[in-house]
Amino acid sequence: MNLSDLLTDYRNGTTTPRALITSLLQQLRGDADHAIFIHLLTDREIEPFLANLESLPPDDLPLYGVPFAIKDNIDLAGIPTTAACPAFAYTPETSATVVQRLLAAGAIPLGKTNLDQFATGLVGVRSPYGTPVNPWHPDYIPGGSSAGSAVAVARGFAAFSLGTDTAGSGRVPASFNHLVGVKPTCGLLSTTGVVPACRTLDCVSIFANTVADAALVLGIASAFDPADPYSRPLPAQPARSWSGGIRLGVPPPEQLEFFGNAAAASLFTAAIATARDAGAEIVEIDLSPFLETARLLYEGPWVAERYLTAGALITSDPEAVLPVIRDIIGPGNQGTAAQAFRAAYQVAANKRRTAPVWETVDAILTPTAGTIYTKAEVAADPVRLNSNLGRYTNFMNLLDLAALALPAGFLPTGLPWGITLFAPAFTDWHLLEFASRWPVPHLESPPTPAPACPPIHPPVPTLEIAVCGAHLSGLPLNSQLTSRGAWLVRSTQTAPVYQMVRLPGGPPWRPGLIRRTAGGGAIEIEIWAVPLAAVGSFLAGIPAPLGLGRVLLGDGSTVCGFVCEAIAAEGAEDITNLGSWRAWVKKLTAGA
Repeated sequence: MNLSDLLTDYRNGTTTPRALITSLLQQLRGDADHAIFIHLLTDREIEPFLANLESLPPDDLPLYGVPFAIKDNIDLAGIPTTAACPAFAYTPETSATVVQRLLAAGAIPLGKTNLDQFATGLVGVRSPYGTPVNPWHPDYIPGGSSAGSAVAVARGFAAFSLGTDTAGSGRVPASFNHLVGVKPTCGLLSTTGVVPACRTLDCVSIFANTVADAALVLGIASAFDPADPYSRPLPAQPARSWSGGIRLGVPPPEQLEFFGNAAAASLFTAAIATARDAGAEIVEIDLSPFLETARLLYEGPWVAERYLTAGALITSDPEAVLPVIRDIIGPGNQGTAAQAFRAAYQVAANKRRTAPVWETVDAILTPTAGTIYTKAEVAADPVRLNSNLGRYTNFMNLLDLAALALPAGFLPTGLPWGITLFAPAFTDWHLLEFASRWPVPHLESPPTPAPACPPIHPPVPTLEIAVCGAHLSGLPLNSQLTSRGAWLVRSTQTAPVYQMVRLPGGPPWRPGLIRRTAGGGAIEIEIWAVPLAAVGSFLAGIPAPLGLGRVLLGDGSTVCGFVCEAIAAEGAEDITNLGSWRAWVKKLTAGA
Protein backbone atom coordinates (compact mmCIF):
# COMPACT_ATOMS: atom_id res chain seq x y z
CA MET A 1 0.00 0.00 0.00
CA ASN A 2 1.42 3.37 -1.01
CA LEU A 3 -0.13 6.81 -0.74
CA SER A 4 0.01 7.74 -4.42
CA ASP A 5 -1.87 4.64 -5.60
CA LEU A 6 -4.35 4.79 -2.74
CA LEU A 7 -5.23 8.44 -3.31
CA THR A 8 -5.55 7.77 -7.06
CA ASP A 9 -8.02 4.98 -6.33
CA TYR A 10 -10.07 7.33 -4.17
CA ARG A 11 -10.11 10.01 -6.85
CA ASN A 12 -11.12 7.47 -9.53
CA GLY A 13 -13.85 6.01 -7.36
CA THR A 14 -12.20 2.58 -7.44
CA THR A 15 -12.75 2.36 -3.70
CA THR A 16 -13.78 4.53 -0.75
CA PRO A 17 -12.31 5.02 2.71
CA ARG A 18 -15.27 3.19 4.23
CA ALA A 19 -14.88 0.19 1.93
CA LEU A 20 -11.12 -0.01 2.44
CA ILE A 21 -11.18 0.41 6.23
CA THR A 22 -14.04 -2.10 6.60
CA SER A 23 -12.04 -4.65 4.62
CA LEU A 24 -8.85 -4.05 6.59
CA LEU A 25 -10.61 -4.35 9.95
CA GLN A 26 -12.26 -7.61 8.89
CA GLN A 27 -8.87 -9.03 7.92
CA LEU A 28 -7.27 -7.88 11.16
CA ARG A 29 -10.05 -9.27 13.35
CA GLY A 30 -9.46 -12.65 11.76
CA ASP A 31 -5.70 -12.33 12.22
CA ALA A 32 -5.39 -11.68 15.96
CA ASP A 33 -2.80 -14.44 16.44
CA HIS A 34 -0.20 -12.19 14.82
CA ALA A 35 -0.30 -9.84 17.85
CA ILE A 36 0.10 -6.69 15.76
CA PHE A 37 -2.42 -4.57 17.66
CA ILE A 38 -3.03 -4.14 21.36
CA HIS A 39 -6.26 -2.27 20.63
CA LEU A 40 -7.96 -2.48 17.23
CA LEU A 41 -10.60 0.20 16.84
CA THR A 42 -14.20 -0.98 16.92
CA ASP A 43 -16.74 0.03 14.28
CA ARG A 44 -18.17 2.57 16.73
CA GLU A 45 -14.74 4.04 17.51
CA ILE A 46 -13.74 4.41 13.87
CA GLU A 47 -17.06 5.73 12.58
CA PRO A 48 -16.41 9.43 13.36
CA PHE A 49 -13.24 9.38 11.25
CA LEU A 50 -15.06 7.81 8.30
CA ALA A 51 -18.10 10.05 8.60
CA ASN A 52 -15.90 13.15 8.65
CA LEU A 53 -14.56 12.31 5.18
CA GLU A 54 -17.80 11.46 3.41
CA SER A 55 -18.69 15.09 2.66
CA LEU A 56 -15.19 15.92 1.41
CA PRO A 57 -13.56 15.25 -1.97
CA PRO A 58 -10.25 13.33 -1.90
CA ASP A 59 -8.23 16.32 -3.09
CA ASP A 60 -9.21 18.39 -0.05
CA LEU A 61 -6.88 16.57 2.34
CA PRO A 62 -3.35 15.27 1.70
CA LEU A 63 -3.93 12.03 3.67
CA TYR A 64 -7.59 11.57 2.75
CA GLY A 65 -8.74 8.15 3.95
CA VAL A 66 -5.20 6.85 4.49
CA PRO A 67 -5.15 4.06 7.12
CA PHE A 68 -2.36 4.30 9.66
CA ALA A 69 -1.31 2.61 12.89
CA ILE A 70 -0.17 4.18 16.15
CA LYS A 71 2.35 2.67 18.56
CA ASP A 72 0.66 2.14 21.91
CA ASN A 73 2.82 4.61 23.77
CA ILE A 74 1.33 7.46 21.70
CA ASP A 75 -2.08 8.83 22.69
CA LEU A 76 -5.25 8.55 20.61
CA ALA A 77 -8.16 10.30 22.31
CA GLY A 78 -10.63 7.93 23.94
CA ILE A 79 -8.48 4.83 23.34
CA PRO A 80 -6.37 3.28 26.12
CA THR A 81 -2.62 3.85 26.07
CA THR A 82 -0.83 0.90 27.68
CA ALA A 83 2.87 1.09 26.73
CA ALA A 84 2.41 -2.72 26.65
CA CYS A 85 1.79 -2.81 30.40
CA PRO A 86 -1.87 -3.38 31.43
CA ALA A 87 -1.30 -2.06 34.94
CA PHE A 88 0.04 1.22 33.54
CA ALA A 89 -2.89 1.83 31.15
CA TYR A 90 -4.83 5.10 31.02
CA THR A 91 -7.34 6.60 28.58
CA PRO A 92 -6.35 10.05 27.29
CA GLU A 93 -8.90 12.76 26.58
CA THR A 94 -6.85 14.24 23.73
CA SER A 95 -4.63 12.76 21.05
CA ALA A 96 -0.90 13.33 20.87
CA THR A 97 -0.03 16.46 18.89
CA VAL A 98 1.51 14.44 16.06
CA VAL A 99 -1.62 12.26 15.84
CA GLN A 100 -3.85 15.35 15.78
CA ARG A 101 -1.92 16.70 12.78
CA LEU A 102 -2.33 13.45 10.86
CA LEU A 103 -6.04 13.19 11.67
CA ALA A 104 -6.54 16.78 10.51
CA ALA A 105 -4.89 15.79 7.21
CA GLY A 106 -7.50 13.04 6.70
CA ALA A 107 -5.66 9.94 7.93
CA ILE A 108 -7.70 7.20 9.64
CA PRO A 109 -6.30 5.35 12.68
CA LEU A 110 -6.79 1.59 12.73
CA GLY A 111 -5.61 1.09 16.29
CA LYS A 112 -2.78 0.97 18.81
CA THR A 113 0.12 -1.34 18.02
CA ASN A 114 2.15 -3.75 20.11
CA LEU A 115 5.61 -2.86 21.41
CA ASP A 116 8.39 -3.88 23.72
CA GLN A 117 7.08 -2.88 27.13
CA PHE A 118 7.75 0.78 27.95
CA ALA A 119 9.53 0.99 24.58
CA THR A 120 12.53 -0.76 26.16
CA GLY A 121 14.10 -3.10 23.65
CA LEU A 122 15.04 -3.56 20.00
CA VAL A 123 13.72 -7.09 19.68
CA GLY A 124 9.91 -6.84 19.63
CA VAL A 125 9.32 -9.86 21.88
CA ARG A 126 9.00 -8.12 25.26
CA SER A 127 5.24 -7.71 25.50
CA PRO A 128 2.51 -9.41 27.55
CA TYR A 129 0.29 -9.03 24.46
CA GLY A 130 2.39 -11.50 22.44
CA THR A 131 5.00 -11.08 19.74
CA PRO A 132 4.09 -9.62 16.33
CA VAL A 133 5.00 -12.22 13.73
CA ASN A 134 7.79 -11.25 11.36
CA PRO A 135 6.02 -11.56 7.97
CA TRP A 136 9.21 -12.66 6.24
CA HIS A 137 10.03 -15.58 8.57
CA PRO A 138 7.99 -16.47 11.68
CA ASP A 139 10.99 -17.89 13.56
CA TYR A 140 12.73 -14.51 13.62
CA ILE A 141 12.13 -11.44 15.74
CA PRO A 142 10.19 -8.55 14.20
CA GLY A 143 12.48 -5.91 15.73
CA GLY A 144 11.44 -3.43 18.37
CA SER A 145 10.39 -1.65 20.23
CA SER A 146 7.95 -0.49 17.52
CA ALA A 147 7.26 -4.06 16.42
CA GLY A 148 3.51 -3.84 15.76
CA SER A 149 3.81 -0.56 13.89
CA ALA A 150 6.39 -2.01 11.49
CA VAL A 151 4.55 -5.29 10.92
CA ALA A 152 1.25 -3.44 10.29
CA VAL A 153 2.83 -1.63 7.33
CA ALA A 154 4.85 -4.64 6.13
CA ARG A 155 1.70 -6.77 5.95
CA GLY A 156 -0.26 -4.13 4.06
CA PHE A 157 -2.74 -3.24 6.78
CA ALA A 158 -1.52 0.36 7.08
CA ALA A 159 -0.06 2.75 4.53
CA PHE A 160 2.21 4.17 7.22
CA SER A 161 2.57 3.99 10.97
CA LEU A 162 3.97 5.88 13.92
CA GLY A 163 6.63 4.45 16.20
CA THR A 164 9.02 6.00 18.64
CA ASP A 165 12.80 5.93 18.50
CA THR A 166 15.08 6.53 21.47
CA ALA A 167 17.72 3.90 20.78
CA GLY A 168 16.78 2.46 17.40
CA SER A 169 13.13 1.48 17.76
CA GLY A 170 12.14 3.21 14.53
CA ARG A 171 15.01 1.81 12.47
CA VAL A 172 15.70 -1.78 13.55
CA PRO A 173 12.08 -2.88 12.83
CA ALA A 174 12.31 -1.10 9.47
CA SER A 175 15.36 -3.19 8.60
CA PHE A 176 13.71 -6.45 9.64
CA ASN A 177 10.45 -5.69 7.77
CA HIS A 178 11.71 -4.21 4.45
CA LEU A 179 10.52 -0.69 5.24
CA VAL A 180 11.65 2.92 5.15
CA GLY A 181 12.13 4.13 8.72
CA VAL A 182 12.43 7.83 9.54
CA LYS A 183 14.14 8.76 12.81
CA PRO A 184 13.72 12.50 12.65
CA THR A 185 15.77 15.15 14.35
CA CYS A 186 14.82 15.22 18.02
CA GLY A 187 12.13 17.83 18.55
CA LEU A 188 11.06 18.01 14.90
CA LEU A 189 7.95 15.97 15.72
CA SER A 190 6.18 16.83 18.96
CA THR A 191 6.28 14.29 21.80
CA THR A 192 3.29 15.82 23.61
CA GLY A 193 1.05 12.86 24.34
CA VAL A 194 3.86 10.29 24.11
CA VAL A 195 4.75 8.07 27.09
CA PRO A 196 8.40 8.95 27.77
CA ALA A 197 11.19 6.42 27.55
CA CYS A 198 14.06 8.91 27.85
CA ARG A 199 12.26 12.21 27.55
CA THR A 200 15.37 14.19 26.63
CA LEU A 201 16.10 11.80 23.76
CA ASP A 202 12.72 10.49 22.55
CA CYS A 203 11.37 11.14 19.10
CA VAL A 204 8.33 9.96 17.16
CA SER A 205 9.31 7.90 14.12
CA ILE A 206 7.60 6.99 10.85
CA PHE A 207 7.39 3.67 8.97
CA ALA A 208 6.40 3.69 5.29
CA ASN A 209 6.79 1.60 2.16
CA THR A 210 8.41 4.34 0.07
CA VAL A 211 10.64 7.35 0.56
CA ALA A 212 8.00 9.57 -1.05
CA ASP A 213 5.37 8.42 1.47
CA ALA A 214 7.75 8.94 4.38
CA ALA A 215 8.59 12.46 3.21
CA LEU A 216 4.92 13.41 2.82
CA VAL A 217 3.99 12.14 6.28
CA LEU A 218 7.02 13.81 7.87
CA GLY A 219 6.10 17.14 6.33
CA ILE A 220 2.55 16.92 7.68
CA ALA A 221 3.49 15.62 11.12
CA SER A 222 6.30 18.07 11.84
CA ALA A 223 5.58 21.43 13.47
CA PHE A 224 6.82 23.39 16.45
CA ASP A 225 4.73 22.59 19.54
CA PRO A 226 4.88 25.16 22.38
CA ALA A 227 3.38 22.56 24.71
CA ASP A 228 6.43 20.32 24.28
CA PRO A 229 9.50 21.73 26.08
CA TYR A 230 11.75 19.69 23.76
CA SER A 231 10.08 20.77 20.52
CA ARG A 232 12.33 22.66 18.09
CA PRO A 233 11.34 24.70 15.04
CA LEU A 234 12.83 23.84 11.68
CA PRO A 235 15.62 26.35 10.96
CA ALA A 236 14.52 29.03 8.51
CA GLN A 237 17.71 28.39 6.55
CA PRO A 238 18.27 24.66 6.00
CA ALA A 239 21.63 22.95 5.80
CA ARG A 240 23.82 23.19 2.71
CA SER A 241 22.13 21.65 -0.30
CA TRP A 242 23.40 18.28 -1.50
CA SER A 243 22.23 18.94 -5.06
CA GLY A 244 25.83 19.21 -6.21
CA GLY A 245 26.67 15.75 -4.85
CA ILE A 246 26.87 14.10 -1.45
CA ARG A 247 30.03 13.15 0.41
CA LEU A 248 29.12 9.91 2.18
CA GLY A 249 31.17 8.59 5.08
CA VAL A 250 31.72 4.86 5.52
CA PRO A 251 33.45 3.18 8.49
CA PRO A 252 36.63 1.20 7.81
CA PRO A 253 36.20 -2.60 7.81
CA GLU A 254 37.77 -3.02 11.26
CA GLN A 255 35.02 -0.87 12.81
CA LEU A 256 32.19 -2.88 11.28
CA GLU A 257 30.59 -5.75 13.18
CA PHE A 258 28.10 -8.21 11.69
CA PHE A 259 28.15 -10.72 14.57
CA GLY A 260 29.08 -13.61 12.32
CA ASN A 261 26.60 -12.80 9.55
CA ALA A 262 28.75 -12.91 6.43
CA ALA A 263 25.75 -12.37 4.15
CA ALA A 264 24.96 -9.09 5.89
CA ALA A 265 28.57 -7.99 5.42
CA SER A 266 28.25 -8.68 1.68
CA LEU A 267 25.03 -6.70 1.50
CA PHE A 268 26.73 -3.74 3.15
CA THR A 269 29.55 -3.84 0.60
CA ALA A 270 26.91 -3.84 -2.12
CA ALA A 271 25.16 -0.90 -0.45
CA ILE A 272 28.34 1.17 -0.66
CA ALA A 273 28.43 0.48 -4.40
CA THR A 274 24.76 1.43 -4.68
CA ALA A 275 25.44 4.73 -2.92
CA ARG A 276 28.29 5.44 -5.30
CA ASP A 277 26.02 4.70 -8.27
CA ALA A 278 23.47 7.12 -6.78
CA GLY A 279 26.04 9.91 -7.01
CA ALA A 280 27.79 9.74 -3.64
CA GLU A 281 31.49 10.33 -3.13
CA ILE A 282 32.61 7.66 -0.63
CA VAL A 283 34.89 8.87 2.17
CA GLU A 284 36.29 6.62 4.92
CA ILE A 285 35.58 8.02 8.40
CA ASP A 286 36.34 7.10 12.02
CA LEU A 287 33.18 5.70 13.65
CA SER A 288 34.78 5.06 17.05
CA PRO A 289 33.47 8.19 18.89
CA PHE A 290 29.97 7.35 17.68
CA LEU A 291 30.26 3.76 18.93
CA GLU A 292 31.64 4.92 22.28
CA THR A 293 28.60 7.18 22.68
CA ALA A 294 26.25 4.28 21.90
CA ARG A 295 27.47 2.40 24.97
CA LEU A 296 26.48 5.29 27.24
CA LEU A 297 22.76 4.94 26.58
CA TYR A 298 22.19 1.85 28.70
CA GLU A 299 25.33 1.97 30.81
CA GLY A 300 24.78 5.61 31.85
CA PRO A 301 22.19 7.67 33.70
CA TRP A 302 19.63 7.69 30.86
CA VAL A 303 18.21 4.53 32.43
CA ALA A 304 17.11 6.86 35.23
CA GLU A 305 14.85 8.64 32.74
CA ARG A 306 13.11 5.35 32.03
CA TYR A 307 12.70 4.87 35.77
CA LEU A 308 10.80 8.17 36.00
CA THR A 309 8.05 6.61 33.87
CA ALA A 310 7.92 3.05 35.17
CA GLY A 311 9.67 3.26 38.55
CA ALA A 312 6.57 3.87 40.68
CA LEU A 313 4.86 0.81 39.20
CA ILE A 314 8.00 -1.32 39.62
CA THR A 315 8.10 -0.32 43.29
CA SER A 316 4.40 -0.79 44.05
CA ASP A 317 3.68 -3.81 41.86
CA PRO A 318 6.88 -5.33 40.49
CA GLU A 319 5.08 -8.34 39.00
CA ALA A 320 3.14 -5.97 36.71
CA VAL A 321 6.34 -5.35 34.75
CA LEU A 322 8.08 -8.03 32.68
CA PRO A 323 11.20 -9.38 34.40
CA VAL A 324 13.59 -8.33 31.62
CA ILE A 325 12.15 -4.79 31.62
CA ARG A 326 12.24 -4.69 35.43
CA ASP A 327 15.89 -5.73 35.41
CA ILE A 328 16.78 -2.95 32.95
CA ILE A 329 14.75 -0.10 34.43
CA GLY A 330 14.80 -1.07 38.12
CA PRO A 331 18.40 0.06 38.82
CA GLY A 332 17.58 3.48 37.39
CA ASN A 333 16.98 4.91 40.88
CA GLN A 334 20.47 4.00 42.05
CA GLY A 335 22.47 6.55 40.06
CA THR A 336 23.89 9.76 41.46
CA ALA A 337 23.88 13.32 40.19
CA ALA A 338 27.65 13.08 39.85
CA GLN A 339 27.27 10.09 37.51
CA ALA A 340 24.68 11.96 35.46
CA PHE A 341 26.95 14.97 34.99
CA ARG A 342 29.93 12.75 34.22
CA ALA A 343 27.98 11.03 31.44
CA ALA A 344 26.74 14.37 30.11
CA TYR A 345 30.32 15.61 29.97
CA GLN A 346 31.30 12.48 28.05
CA VAL A 347 28.56 13.03 25.49
CA ALA A 348 29.68 16.65 25.05
CA ALA A 349 33.26 15.49 24.57
CA ASN A 350 32.16 12.91 22.00
CA LYS A 351 30.15 15.54 20.13
CA ARG A 352 33.31 17.59 19.89
CA ARG A 353 35.23 14.52 18.70
CA THR A 354 32.67 13.82 15.99
CA ALA A 355 32.49 17.45 14.80
CA PRO A 356 35.50 17.17 12.42
CA VAL A 357 33.81 14.25 10.66
CA TRP A 358 31.03 16.56 9.49
CA GLU A 359 33.57 18.86 7.91
CA THR A 360 34.58 16.08 5.51
CA VAL A 361 31.23 14.34 4.84
CA ASP A 362 27.56 15.28 4.52
CA ALA A 363 26.15 11.98 5.79
CA ILE A 364 27.33 8.58 7.01
CA LEU A 365 26.27 5.11 5.88
CA THR A 366 26.18 2.14 8.30
CA PRO A 367 24.23 -1.07 8.70
CA THR A 368 20.98 -0.55 10.59
CA ALA A 369 21.70 -3.70 12.59
CA GLY A 370 24.62 -6.02 12.02
CA THR A 371 22.44 -9.13 11.98
CA ILE A 372 19.01 -10.48 12.92
CA TYR A 373 18.22 -13.17 15.51
CA THR A 374 15.64 -15.88 15.93
CA LYS A 375 13.14 -15.62 18.75
CA ALA A 376 14.78 -18.65 20.35
CA GLU A 377 18.21 -16.99 20.30
CA VAL A 378 16.85 -13.85 21.95
CA ALA A 379 15.01 -15.88 24.58
CA ALA A 380 18.28 -17.63 25.49
CA ASP A 381 20.35 -14.41 25.69
CA PRO A 382 17.95 -11.43 25.80
CA VAL A 383 20.18 -8.60 27.01
CA ARG A 384 23.40 -9.20 25.09
CA LEU A 385 21.71 -9.81 21.74
CA ASN A 386 19.49 -6.78 22.21
CA SER A 387 22.64 -4.72 22.85
CA ASN A 388 24.19 -6.08 19.65
CA LEU A 389 21.22 -4.76 17.68
CA GLY A 390 21.83 -1.25 19.01
CA ARG A 391 25.47 -0.99 17.93
CA TYR A 392 24.69 1.35 15.02
CA THR A 393 21.58 3.04 16.46
CA ASN A 394 22.06 3.89 20.16
CA PHE A 395 24.23 6.96 19.61
CA MET A 396 21.94 8.89 17.24
CA ASN A 397 19.82 10.89 19.67
CA LEU A 398 22.63 11.43 22.17
CA LEU A 399 24.59 13.12 19.37
CA ASP A 400 21.56 14.98 17.94
CA LEU A 401 21.49 13.34 14.53
CA ALA A 402 18.81 12.70 11.92
CA ALA A 403 18.62 9.18 10.48
CA LEU A 404 16.86 7.24 7.75
CA ALA A 405 16.69 3.44 7.49
CA LEU A 406 16.34 1.91 4.02
CA PRO A 407 15.93 -1.62 2.64
CA ALA A 408 19.20 -2.86 1.14
CA GLY A 409 18.59 -6.47 0.14
CA PHE A 410 17.82 -9.94 1.44
CA LEU A 411 19.70 -12.55 3.43
CA PRO A 412 19.81 -16.24 2.39
CA THR A 413 17.04 -16.89 4.95
CA GLY A 414 14.73 -14.67 2.86
CA LEU A 415 14.78 -12.00 5.56
CA PRO A 416 15.20 -8.35 4.55
CA TRP A 417 18.23 -6.41 5.70
CA GLY A 418 18.79 -2.67 5.71
CA ILE A 419 21.17 0.23 5.98
CA THR A 420 20.95 3.61 7.68
CA LEU A 421 21.94 7.05 6.46
CA PHE A 422 22.49 9.68 9.13
CA ALA A 423 23.61 13.28 9.31
CA PRO A 424 23.48 16.30 11.66
CA ALA A 425 20.19 17.63 13.01
CA PHE A 426 17.68 19.10 10.55
CA THR A 427 19.09 17.33 7.49
CA ASP A 428 15.99 15.09 7.45
CA TRP A 429 14.79 16.20 4.01
CA HIS A 430 18.31 16.05 2.60
CA LEU A 431 18.51 12.39 3.65
CA LEU A 432 15.12 11.67 2.10
CA GLU A 433 16.06 13.43 -1.14
CA PHE A 434 19.23 11.37 -1.51
CA ALA A 435 17.35 8.18 -0.56
CA SER A 436 14.80 8.88 -3.30
CA ARG A 437 17.51 7.73 -5.75
CA TRP A 438 17.98 4.41 -3.92
CA PRO A 439 16.92 1.33 -5.96
CA VAL A 440 14.25 -0.95 -4.51
CA PRO A 441 15.54 -4.46 -3.62
CA HIS A 442 13.37 -7.49 -4.36
CA LEU A 443 13.57 -10.98 -2.90
CA GLU A 444 13.60 -13.00 -6.12
CA SER A 445 14.62 -10.49 -8.78
CA PRO A 446 17.24 -7.77 -9.28
CA PRO A 447 16.66 -4.36 -7.68
CA THR A 448 14.56 -1.95 -9.70
CA PRO A 449 15.41 1.72 -10.15
CA ALA A 450 14.02 4.08 -7.56
CA PRO A 451 10.40 4.93 -8.43
CA ALA A 452 9.53 8.44 -9.54
CA CYS A 453 9.41 10.64 -6.47
CA PRO A 454 8.13 14.21 -6.13
CA PRO A 455 10.86 16.72 -5.23
CA ILE A 456 11.79 16.53 -1.55
CA HIS A 457 12.84 19.77 0.10
CA PRO A 458 12.65 21.24 3.61
CA PRO A 459 9.27 22.94 4.20
CA VAL A 460 10.69 26.44 4.72
CA PRO A 461 9.54 29.73 3.12
CA THR A 462 11.52 30.48 -0.04
CA LEU A 463 11.89 33.04 -2.81
CA GLU A 464 12.40 31.76 -6.34
CA ILE A 465 15.28 33.58 -8.03
CA ALA A 466 16.35 33.23 -11.66
CA VAL A 467 20.08 33.15 -12.40
CA CYS A 468 21.75 33.23 -15.79
CA GLY A 469 25.49 33.40 -15.19
CA ALA A 470 28.16 32.22 -12.78
CA HIS A 471 25.48 31.05 -10.31
CA LEU A 472 24.30 28.32 -12.72
CA SER A 473 24.78 24.70 -11.61
CA GLY A 474 28.40 23.65 -11.77
CA LEU A 475 29.74 27.18 -12.31
CA PRO A 476 32.03 29.06 -9.90
CA LEU A 477 29.43 31.00 -7.88
CA ASN A 478 26.81 28.25 -7.58
CA SER A 479 28.07 27.49 -4.06
CA GLN A 480 26.68 30.87 -2.98
CA LEU A 481 23.26 29.28 -3.48
CA THR A 482 23.87 25.74 -2.25
CA SER A 483 25.68 26.91 0.88
CA ARG A 484 22.51 28.78 1.83
CA GLY A 485 20.35 25.68 1.48
CA ALA A 486 18.88 26.73 -1.89
CA TRP A 487 17.82 24.12 -4.42
CA LEU A 488 17.27 24.03 -8.16
CA VAL A 489 13.61 24.25 -9.14
CA ARG A 490 13.92 24.04 -12.92
CA SER A 491 15.88 25.11 -15.98
CA THR A 492 14.10 27.22 -18.58
CA GLN A 493 14.47 30.23 -20.91
CA THR A 494 13.53 33.88 -20.77
CA ALA A 495 11.14 35.41 -23.24
CA PRO A 496 13.02 36.47 -26.44
CA VAL A 497 13.37 40.06 -25.28
CA TYR A 498 16.74 40.10 -23.51
CA GLN A 499 20.24 41.17 -24.45
CA MET A 500 23.10 39.35 -22.72
CA VAL A 501 26.45 41.08 -22.38
CA ARG A 502 29.70 40.03 -20.75
CA LEU A 503 30.51 42.45 -17.96
CA PRO A 504 34.10 43.67 -17.50
CA GLY A 505 36.29 42.16 -14.80
CA GLY A 506 36.77 38.64 -13.58
CA PRO A 507 37.33 35.91 -12.92
CA PRO A 508 34.75 34.98 -12.03
CA TRP A 509 33.31 36.38 -15.24
CA ARG A 510 29.71 37.55 -15.15
CA PRO A 511 27.00 38.32 -17.69
CA GLY A 512 24.40 41.08 -17.57
CA LEU A 513 20.79 40.50 -18.64
CA ILE A 514 19.13 43.61 -20.10
CA ARG A 515 15.54 43.75 -21.35
CA ARG A 516 15.13 45.39 -24.77
CA THR A 517 12.13 46.57 -26.73
CA ALA A 518 13.68 45.13 -29.89
CA GLY A 519 16.55 42.89 -30.90
CA GLY A 520 16.62 40.60 -27.87
CA GLY A 521 16.84 36.83 -27.61
CA ALA A 522 15.76 33.94 -25.37
CA ILE A 523 18.41 33.25 -22.73
CA GLU A 524 18.96 30.05 -20.73
CA ILE A 525 18.27 30.49 -16.99
CA GLU A 526 17.89 28.39 -13.87
CA ILE A 527 15.31 29.11 -11.18
CA TRP A 528 16.47 28.42 -7.62
CA ALA A 529 14.40 28.35 -4.44
CA VAL A 530 16.31 30.38 -1.86
CA PRO A 531 15.23 30.21 1.81
CA LEU A 532 13.84 33.61 2.76
CA ALA A 533 16.19 33.78 5.73
CA ALA A 534 19.15 33.62 3.35
CA VAL A 535 17.95 36.00 0.63
CA GLY A 536 19.40 39.11 2.29
CA SER A 537 22.92 37.75 2.68
CA PHE A 538 22.80 36.36 -0.85
CA LEU A 539 21.79 39.66 -2.44
CA ALA A 540 24.29 41.62 -0.34
CA GLY A 541 27.09 39.95 -2.27
CA ILE A 542 25.79 40.93 -5.72
CA PRO A 543 27.82 43.83 -7.16
CA ALA A 544 26.59 46.66 -9.37
CA PRO A 545 25.44 46.96 -12.11
CA LEU A 546 23.48 43.82 -11.24
CA GLY A 547 20.34 43.85 -9.14
CA LEU A 548 17.16 41.96 -8.44
CA GLY A 549 14.14 42.57 -10.66
CA ARG A 550 11.41 40.70 -12.54
CA VAL A 551 12.44 38.43 -15.40
CA LEU A 552 9.91 37.60 -18.13
CA LEU A 553 9.86 33.89 -19.00
CA GLY A 554 9.07 32.24 -22.27
CA ASP A 555 5.63 31.16 -21.05
CA GLY A 556 4.65 34.73 -20.23
CA SER A 557 5.08 34.45 -16.45
CA THR A 558 7.62 36.42 -14.43
CA VAL A 559 10.02 35.49 -11.65
CA CYS A 560 12.50 37.37 -9.49
CA GLY A 561 15.92 37.31 -11.05
CA PHE A 562 19.16 39.10 -11.79
CA VAL A 563 18.85 41.98 -14.21
CA CYS A 564 21.39 44.55 -15.28
CA GLU A 565 21.40 48.31 -15.66
CA ALA A 566 21.23 49.27 -19.35
CA ILE A 567 24.31 51.47 -19.03
CA ALA A 568 26.40 48.31 -18.63
CA ALA A 569 25.86 47.49 -22.30
CA GLU A 570 27.97 50.43 -23.39
CA GLY A 571 31.23 48.99 -24.68
CA ALA A 572 30.46 45.48 -23.37
CA GLU A 573 30.70 42.34 -25.46
CA ASP A 574 27.24 41.35 -26.75
CA ILE A 575 26.81 37.57 -26.46
CA THR A 576 23.04 37.40 -26.97
CA ASN A 577 23.46 35.22 -30.04
CA LEU A 578 24.98 32.42 -27.92
CA GLY A 579 21.72 32.04 -25.99
CA SER A 580 23.38 31.06 -22.72
CA TRP A 581 26.26 31.88 -20.44
CA ARG A 582 27.35 28.24 -20.53
CA ALA A 583 27.92 28.57 -24.28
CA TRP A 584 30.17 31.58 -23.66
CA VAL A 585 32.12 29.67 -20.99
CA LYS A 586 32.50 26.74 -23.38
CA LYS A 587 33.74 29.09 -26.12
CA LEU A 588 36.19 30.68 -23.69
CA THR A 589 37.51 27.27 -22.61
CA ALA A 590 37.88 26.12 -26.20
CA GLY A 591 39.80 29.30 -27.01
CA ALA A 592 42.14 28.72 -24.10
